[in-house]
Amino acid sequence: MPLFPERWLRFMAKSELYWWPAKYVLDAAGAFPVHRGRADVVAMQTAIRLAREGNVVVMFPEGTRRKKGLVKKHQARGRSGAARIALEAGVPLVPAAVAGTDRLLALGPLRIAYGAPIQLDDLRAAGEKRRSSQEATDRLMARIGELEASL
Repeated sequence: MPLFPERWLRFMAKSELYWWPAKYVLDAAGAFPVHRGRADVVAMQTAIRLAREGNVVVMFPEGTRRKKGLVKKHQARGRSGAARIALEAGVPLVPAAVAGTDRLLALGPLRIAYGAPIQLDDLRAAGEKRRSSQEATDRLMARIGELEASL
């Protein structure tokens, strides 16, 4: 998706969406697949490369919507993938909260709130990857919670 005229949003999309013909639409939109529930090294490397190149990499740190009306395979909780990518790529995290995804099929309103970038320089300097990514994830999820309350 273009942020006209200079930037594109590059979505990390769950691999289950990559079937014909959706695969071609997703590829044309600049998305790339991630296999959820396991360490997808290729998706992580792709996201890090894109972020380093200046692209906006969009991920949903909970890995799923909270309300779907279906039995869910993946539970909604903050996961550390976005933080690990941001720490490795040397970029900030930009929190966003989305409301209304449970009403998309009914063409209900969709509301999005963006927060200020979360700088991670202090965590990069700390050097402990596991602790740093958890702290970055905690900061991100706390800020997303604040943004959700504003919607």
